[in-house]
This record gives sequence, structure tokens and C-alpha cells, in this order.
Amino acid sequence: MNAALARLTQLITPPSQPRSPDWDAVQEQLGVALPTDYKELIRAYGGSNWDDYLYLLEPGCPNDNYDLIEWEDQQTEALEGLWEFEKKPDELADVGSRVIPWATTDNGECLYWLAKPGQHPDEWTVMVNEARGDRWEHYPMTCTEFLLAALTGEVQSDVLSSRFPLTTHEYRQLTAV
Repeated sequence: MNAALARLTQLITPPSQPRSPDWDAVQEQLGVALPTDYKELIRAYGGSNWDDYLYLLEPGCPNDNYDLIEWEDQQTEALEGLWEFEKKPDELADVGSRVIPWATTDNGECLYWLAKPGQHPDEWTVMVNEARGDRWEHYPMTCTEFLLAALTGEVQSDVLSSRFPLTTHEYRQLTAV
């Protein structure tokens, strides 16, 4: 277990039933390997809602609205269309760089991995995009480090809701609707 996940499990106790997607099949569908910390985070918490705001996407999530693979397909298509009219974030200037969603919010903000060519997935960092706008924030940390830092207030985002995190944390694992 990585250090950020260890701290997160002290902050919010994970459910007793771990999740374990078929990572080989998931990565084959996505056409890319996923970060180790994300796999550990999903194993511990699964697709989940944090502080009644942030939704951690899970491949094969019991709640289809938060399936990582579906989100990746939708966001890739949406961003390609958007970037025909709007400037891409500077972090995506390198040919082959892309963003891959790993979380969303109830307001529609999206949290992505910044994946650069030749970069190992464990080195991917976090990009946050506002819901209906072109503001992006970049955080040089893993998704688990970002989630922990956001929940503890160590990271302050101008894009995410000012009501996040809650004073008393709430967590729920997503289930079928």
C-alpha cells in the first residue's frame, strides 16, 4: 500500500469488501496501463463518492454513471471536439500527450491523469478542468495523493467547489442504480 493510501485509510475507513476489476482486460480496453496507486485505491474503496461531491470512477462500476471506461470514451470524444475551437492546456502541447479521466464531481468538473508519451503511468500527474469552461489546473502528484491532499485541505483548488472538503468527511461506495 502506498503512503498516500495508508494515510487515506486512516482518514476514512475503507469498506470491508475490496473490489478487484480484471485490470488486464480494463487496460486492454483503454489501450493504456493504469497507475498502481489508482488500482490500489479502487481495490480499497471502489467507485465511490467522497464528501457528497467527488466521484471516483471505477472500471465496471456497479453504478454505470461512474464507469471509468465509459467516461474515458465520452471525455476523449468531447475534448477532441472542444479543442477544435478552444486552446488545449499547455501541459498537452507535446505530441501524444493526453488526459484520461479518473474522477468527476456533482458539478461536472473532471479530474484527469496527464499522460505523456514514454511516461510510466505511475508518473502521471493530475489535471482538473472546470465544468463549463476552459480553466485547467495541474497538480504534480498522483491521483491518490491528490485525493488525500484535497480531503485534508493541503491542496486548494480554484476549480473545485469551495464546499469541498466537508468538515466531517463522508464516504459511500457506489452501487447499482
